[in-house]
Amino acid sequence: MKPIAITLGDPAGIGPEIIAKTFRDAPEVAAGCFVVGDVACLRRAVAAIGRPGKAPVPVAVIDAPEQAGQLPPRAIGVLQMGAALPALPWGRIDAAAGRLAAECVVWAARAALRGDVAALVTAPLHKEALALAGVGFPGHTELLQAEAAAFLGQPLEDLPVRMMLANDELRTVLVSIHVSLREAIEAVTVGNVLQTLRITHQAVGRSLERPPRIAVAGLNPHAGEGGRFGREELDIIVPALQAAQAEGIHATGPLAPDTVFMRARRGEFDAVVAMYHDQGLIPVKYLGVEQGVNVTLGLPLVRTSPDHGTAFDIAGTGEADPSSLMAAIRAARRLIS
Repeated sequence: MKPIAITLGDPAGIGPEIIAKTFRDAPEVAAGCFVVGDVACLRRAVAAIGRPGKAPVPVAVIDAPEQAGQLPPRAIGVLQMGAALPALPWGRIDAAAGRLAAECVVWAARAALRGDVAALVTAPLHKEALALAGVGFPGHTELLQAEAAAFLGQPLEDLPVRMMLANDELRTVLVSIHVSLREAIEAVTVGNVLQTLRITHQAVGRSLERPPRIAVAGLNPHAGEGGRFGREELDIIVPALQAAQAEGIHATGPLAPDTVFMRARRGEFDAVVAMYHDQGLIPVKYLGVEQGVNVTLGLPLVRTSPDHGTAFDIAGTGEADPSSLMAAIRAARRLIS
């Protein structure tokens, strides 16, 4: 199997630390993986996680992805992106950090699109650092969508993607991603909801090897209560549902947002389509960020990531939990197997 590329994430955040801990503590998970990033940054992270009784983690420079398989267990192979990055303070927003983080994602995405790597697993970015660096995308999902569309020679609108956050108990797919709440409400259209249902049906069904049972959350309290609390359910979500059902998609709703996730967790549904970012992500993260995995649906490549952010408040302390990154690597392997 071709190697999996792990992107560094923001070097001022916990990304380098959770990568280093994964290679140190779970070599069976990290086997066949390499890091797209900065050697000095990874060595600093290794020093930050150092503890008595723990063996040091070697960091080795590699020139090509296939060299990752030639390294001994626990050794971190790093493909250096450009010149070495000067040491940056932990936990501080910096344009240089945002620029490097984005360059790592672009390289890994292009390698995956060419077929040089089997998948990419992305450590957390900081959106303000991206903006300071002049990166024209608010996050991973939009950046990867643009790279894939350019590779395929397609307009961006012809390659719709969606964000799914999942753990062992719950999967949620979002109609909109990184926009304001006002813009998220405006994004609830018949076309966007139907498109989300189609992408969810295809991607989750491929994973389950059967048609998935999809619950659709309402936008308003109590799913609008028959129009008393808003008409988006009646005028937008129901027509999208009916169109999806006519295509053979097993979708149910719109259901009250405050109970639909509990029903899915009990096994009534395989996935929940949520109308906006926080509606869908809070339930999954509440169950434990250490096991959540972010998967981008609709891309012609496999991309997963931890379900948490850069955690600037603990960066450099060695306290960051690598469990979600480990779960993301395992999920990537399942998706490419």
